[in-house]
Amino acid sequence: MDDMDIELPGTAGPRGWPEPGCRCASCNGLRAEGVAFEPTRVLVDGVPLEDLPRREVPGGYDVRAPGGGRLLYASGPGERPEPAGDVIYDAVLLDLAGCPEHLGLLRHRGAVASATRVFAVHNDHRLPSPGELRRRLGWWARPREGTHRTLLLGGARSGKSAEAELRLLAHPHVTYVATASFGTGDAEWAARVEAHRERRPHWWRTIETTDLAAVLRTGTGALLVDSIGSWLTSVMDRAGAWEDPAAVRPQVDELVAAWRSTAARVVAVSDEVGLSVVPATRAGRLFRDALGEVNRRLAAESEEVALVVAGRIMEAWR
Repeated sequence: MDDMDIELPGTAGPRGWPEPGCRCASCNGLRAEGVAFEPTRVLVDGVPLEDLPRREVPGGYDVRAPGGGRLLYASGPGERPEPAGDVIYDAVLLDLAGCPEHLGLLRHRGAVASATRVFAVHNDHRLPSPGELRRRLGWWARPREGTHRTLLLGGARSGKSAEAELRLLAHPHVTYVATASFGTGDAEWAARVEAHRERRPHWWRTIETTDLAAVLRTGTGALLVDSIGSWLTSVMDRAGAWEDPAAVRPQVDELVAAWRSTAARVVAVSDEVGLSVVPATRAGRLFRDALGEVNRRLAAESEEVALVVAGRIMEAWR
């Protein structure tokens, strides 16, 4: 309900943020700035939430506002409140610091709609800073609809895949596009793939393919592509581009055209090249040059490009 007034005099966890005696970077940074957040307290149309009619549900409460609106409230850090039946909530107050994927699940199940107001409560040092929470809420509170392309670049183990997943956790319909070649018998690589699978929300759909252009042309909702480098390796193998680098150009042209024309919300991960020594092998130099060109061409057709270093976003262009 648009006229429901929700006030949050406090938004932090039970011990506040920063927490007393905690020396972590998050808490210490707030102290240095002279900033403090009180434990979560909610007023709905001037009435404390705990004084309103409410029904206990797993993980929290289904609450009735004085004007008849419905709220879903997480009762504490780590809680994932379940909807009370077939309800579309007017507002949800969730632990987005610890369980952001629960918002995506609620959208997937229809309990959170486009008009639902989203609030982050029980915030604490699980978040690096209030600024980082604001950055994440920019994706989560109102997920983008329609065409939008984001290219995330980073080195090996930089956190670029985790950043891509973070950006789409609140979307109701996500397709994870895994472009690596499978069935190689590499146990270490298989373990990496499985680790990625386990951390993704269970309701996400997964496609394992190297026909990335076809997915971009026909895909809807949100697509997470991981990764462009793996796709290029497979394409170079099939095209014989290790001997004839020009052989890969038709596939690259097709990919860029599909990227430009896609109707989906796309977040793609790619390796940033050229920040280290010149590769010692011819194959390494060919791959570096080819991936650098693909990255440049995709970036030119992207609404947003960001560089991930040690899990931090260093730069972003729009």
